Amino acid sequence: MKPRELRDLSVEELAAKEKEFLNEEFQLRFKHATGQLDKTARLRKLRREIARVKTIIREKEASQ
Repeated sequence: MKPRELRDLSVEELAAKEKEFLNEEFQLRFKHATGQLDKTARLRKLRREIARVKTIIREKEASQ
């Protein structure tokens, strides 16, 4: 998702997105460890998405 789209979400929705991304990251890391992952670039993109969501959550909490 783009940062603009994420900023439109509430803190609760962002927390749900973060949880979803973390779950997907866990599954991809597991596949990577067992040699079943073809697109390893997805791991890097997912880590960046998680960081982006955490940053926006922090910005929203600091502004309140």
